[in-house]
Amino acid sequence: RVGEGRGGEEDRAGLRFVGPPGRLLDRMLAGVGLPRARGEVYITNVLPWRPPGNRNPTDAEIAVCLPFLIRHIVLARPRLLVLAGGVPARSLLGAREGITRLRGRWRELELPGLDAPIPALPTLHPAYLLRNPGAKRDAWADLLSLRRRYDGMLPQMRQN
Repeated sequence: RVGEGRGGEEDRAGLRFVGPPGRLLDRMLAGVGLPRARGEVYITNVLPWRPPGNRNPTDAEIAVCLPFLIRHIVLARPRLLVLAGGVPARSLLGAREGITRLRGRWRELELPGLDAPIPALPTLHPAYLLRNPGAKRDAWADLLSLRRRYDGMLPQMRQN
Protein backbone atom coordinates (compact mmCIF):
# COMPACT_ATOMS: atom_id res chain seq x y z
CA ARG A 1 0.00 0.00 0.00
CA VAL A 2 1.29 3.44 -0.87
CA GLY A 3 -0.05 6.39 1.11
CA GLU A 4 0.28 10.12 0.63
CA GLY A 5 2.66 11.20 3.35
CA ARG A 6 3.24 10.96 7.05
CA GLY A 7 0.92 12.56 9.57
CA GLY A 8 1.77 13.87 13.03
CA GLU A 9 1.20 10.53 14.77
CA GLU A 10 3.37 8.76 12.19
CA ASP A 11 6.17 11.25 12.85
CA ARG A 12 5.95 10.73 16.61
CA ALA A 13 5.77 6.93 16.36
CA GLY A 14 8.24 6.55 13.50
CA LEU A 15 5.76 4.19 11.81
CA ARG A 16 3.44 4.38 8.81
CA PHE A 17 -0.34 4.50 9.11
CA VAL A 18 -0.84 4.77 12.85
CA GLY A 19 -3.48 6.65 14.82
CA PRO A 20 -7.14 6.56 13.80
CA PRO A 21 -6.45 6.15 10.03
CA GLY A 22 -3.99 3.34 10.75
CA ARG A 23 -6.41 1.55 13.05
CA LEU A 24 -9.12 1.81 10.38
CA LEU A 25 -6.68 0.48 7.77
CA ASP A 26 -5.80 -2.44 10.05
CA ARG A 27 -9.51 -3.29 10.52
CA MET A 28 -10.13 -3.00 6.78
CA LEU A 29 -7.23 -5.28 5.86
CA ALA A 30 -8.13 -7.79 8.58
CA GLY A 31 -11.71 -7.75 7.27
CA VAL A 32 -10.50 -9.23 3.98
CA GLY A 33 -7.98 -11.55 5.65
CA LEU A 34 -4.81 -9.56 4.93
CA PRO A 35 -3.66 -8.28 8.32
CA ARG A 36 -0.45 -6.28 8.42
CA ALA A 37 0.89 -8.51 11.18
CA ARG A 38 1.24 -11.49 8.84
CA GLY A 39 3.80 -9.65 6.76
CA GLU A 40 1.83 -9.91 3.52
CA VAL A 41 1.16 -6.18 3.54
CA TYR A 42 3.92 -3.62 3.30
CA ILE A 43 3.20 0.10 3.56
CA THR A 44 5.12 3.11 2.34
CA ASN A 45 4.35 6.72 1.47
CA VAL A 46 5.00 9.03 -1.48
CA LEU A 47 6.84 11.38 0.88
CA PRO A 48 8.95 10.07 3.76
CA TRP A 49 8.15 13.19 5.80
CA ARG A 50 5.07 15.10 6.87
CA PRO A 51 4.47 18.29 4.90
CA PRO A 52 4.09 21.38 7.09
CA GLY A 53 0.60 21.73 8.48
CA ASN A 54 -0.15 18.20 7.25
CA ARG A 55 -1.04 19.69 3.85
CA ASN A 56 -0.94 17.70 0.62
CA PRO A 57 2.52 17.40 -0.92
CA THR A 58 3.39 19.95 -3.58
CA ASP A 59 4.22 18.87 -7.12
CA ALA A 60 7.86 19.81 -6.44
CA GLU A 61 7.99 17.62 -3.31
CA ILE A 62 6.47 14.70 -5.21
CA ALA A 63 8.93 15.19 -8.08
CA VAL A 64 11.86 15.03 -5.65
CA CYS A 65 10.59 11.88 -3.93
CA LEU A 66 9.10 9.97 -6.87
CA PRO A 67 12.38 8.39 -8.08
CA PHE A 68 13.03 7.09 -4.55
CA LEU A 69 9.49 5.74 -4.26
CA ILE A 70 9.77 3.99 -7.62
CA ARG A 71 13.11 2.45 -6.63
CA HIS A 72 11.58 1.39 -3.32
CA ILE A 73 8.74 -0.37 -5.14
CA VAL A 74 11.16 -2.02 -7.58
CA LEU A 75 13.26 -3.35 -4.70
CA ALA A 76 10.23 -4.58 -2.74
CA ARG A 77 8.72 -6.21 -5.85
CA PRO A 78 5.13 -6.32 -4.60
CA ARG A 79 2.72 -8.65 -6.34
CA LEU A 80 -0.09 -6.09 -5.96
CA LEU A 81 -0.06 -2.40 -5.20
CA VAL A 82 -2.82 -0.46 -3.45
CA LEU A 83 -2.65 3.30 -3.92
CA ALA A 84 -4.33 4.90 -0.89
CA GLY A 85 -5.54 8.33 -1.89
CA GLY A 86 -5.23 10.74 -4.77
CA VAL A 87 -1.59 11.71 -4.26
CA PRO A 88 -0.10 8.24 -4.79
CA ALA A 89 -2.62 7.41 -7.51
CA ARG A 90 -1.84 10.53 -9.51
CA SER A 91 1.90 10.35 -8.77
CA LEU A 92 2.43 6.77 -9.87
CA LEU A 93 -0.23 6.45 -12.55
CA GLY A 94 0.21 9.91 -14.04
CA ALA A 95 -3.56 10.31 -13.89
CA ARG A 96 -5.31 13.66 -13.79
CA GLU A 97 -8.61 12.48 -12.34
CA GLY A 98 -9.40 12.63 -8.65
CA ILE A 99 -9.38 9.54 -6.47
CA THR A 100 -13.16 9.19 -6.50
CA ARG A 101 -12.99 8.64 -10.27
CA LEU A 102 -9.82 6.52 -10.18
CA ARG A 103 -10.73 4.23 -7.30
CA GLY A 104 -11.82 0.68 -7.81
CA ARG A 105 -10.31 0.20 -11.29
CA TRP A 106 -7.19 -1.94 -11.57
CA ARG A 107 -4.32 -0.47 -13.58
CA GLU A 108 -1.05 -1.97 -14.74
CA LEU A 109 1.87 0.03 -13.36
CA GLU A 110 4.99 -0.33 -15.48
CA LEU A 111 8.22 0.68 -13.78
CA PRO A 112 11.78 0.57 -15.09
CA GLY A 113 13.61 -2.30 -13.42
CA LEU A 114 10.62 -4.63 -13.26
CA ASP A 115 10.10 -7.56 -15.62
CA ALA A 116 6.34 -7.13 -15.67
CA PRO A 117 3.80 -4.48 -14.73
CA ILE A 118 2.37 -4.49 -11.19
CA PRO A 119 -1.41 -4.56 -10.83
CA ALA A 120 -2.29 -1.36 -8.97
CA LEU A 121 -5.61 -0.51 -7.35
CA PRO A 122 -6.36 3.11 -6.43
CA THR A 123 -8.64 3.41 -3.41
CA LEU A 124 -9.71 5.94 -0.84
CA HIS A 125 -7.32 6.92 1.95
CA PRO A 126 -8.40 5.81 5.45
CA ALA A 127 -8.23 9.42 6.70
CA TYR A 128 -10.73 10.36 3.97
CA LEU A 129 -13.00 7.54 5.12
CA LEU A 130 -12.93 8.86 8.68
CA ARG A 131 -14.08 12.27 7.42
CA ASN A 132 -16.60 10.76 4.95
CA PRO A 133 -18.03 7.56 6.47
CA GLY A 134 -20.46 7.16 3.59
CA ALA A 135 -17.50 6.37 1.32
CA LYS A 136 -16.62 3.23 3.30
CA ARG A 137 -18.90 1.19 1.05
CA ASP A 138 -16.73 2.08 -1.97
CA ALA A 139 -13.53 1.30 -0.05
CA TRP A 140 -14.98 -2.06 1.02
CA ALA A 141 -15.75 -2.90 -2.61
CA ASP A 142 -12.13 -2.05 -3.46
CA LEU A 143 -10.84 -4.31 -0.69
CA LEU A 144 -13.02 -7.18 -1.88
CA SER A 145 -11.55 -6.67 -5.36
CA LEU A 146 -8.07 -6.73 -3.80
CA ARG A 147 -8.86 -10.00 -2.02
CA ARG A 148 -10.20 -11.60 -5.22
CA ARG A 149 -7.09 -10.54 -7.13
CA TYR A 150 -4.84 -11.80 -4.33
CA ASP A 151 -6.68 -15.14 -4.18
CA GLY A 152 -6.29 -15.49 -7.95
CA MET A 153 -2.52 -15.15 -7.52
CA LEU A 154 -2.19 -17.75 -4.75
CA PRO A 155 -1.67 -20.78 -7.02
CA GLN A 156 1.14 -18.97 -8.85
CA MET A 157 2.71 -17.80 -5.57
CA ARG A 158 2.74 -21.37 -4.22
CA GLN A 159 4.65 -22.54 -7.30
CA ASN A 160 7.41 -19.95 -6.81
